[in-house]
Amino acid sequence: MTPERPLRSAITVEIKDLHADLSVRDGLVRVNNLSDRETSMLTRERFDRMISLARVATFIEPSAAFLLAFAEDDDFDGGHFLWFRSHFDKFLYIDRIVVAADRRRLGLGSVLYADLFKRAEELGHKSIVCEVNLQPPNPISDEFHAAQGFEEVGRATIEDGAKTVRYLLRR
Repeated sequence: MTPERPLRSAITVEIKDLHADLSVRDGLVRVNNLSDRETSMLTRERFDRMISLARVATFIEPSAAFLLAFAEDDDFDGGHFLWFRSHFDKFLYIDRIVVAADRRRLGLGSVLYADLFKRAEELGHKSIVCEVNLQPPNPISDEFHAAQGFEEVGRATIEDGAKTVRYLLRR
């Protein structure tokens, strides 16, 4: 567990380790799947497997938000992760950060990212990478990642042309 951090509205939240808490996973899968346009659908089994492989798996209760990140040597099979592995030596890859619809624009994403940046430094990672949808567009995520210092390092078209993503890097 990490110390509580204040939100924009002076509410404090506690970031917890998702590896250690099974009780919140069903709720977080629902939160994820309600955001499937921006992320991808997950079964509980896939979510559990991803958590078991993730270097960083954190959440904010009650099913408010979560983040999963993988190091370059983790045994993860995500296609975007494999793209980064083929282009960078050492990194933390953010596979997903999801904030419940009724909790958005409160600063939860920023709190999870600040925690991840601190953990990355402790783990010796200087590069943090992720992908963001270009098509269909996700302007809120674009704005958020630009504010966090991410820059584009590549693009990919997937799902038979239905999606285009921008690969982003923050050093």
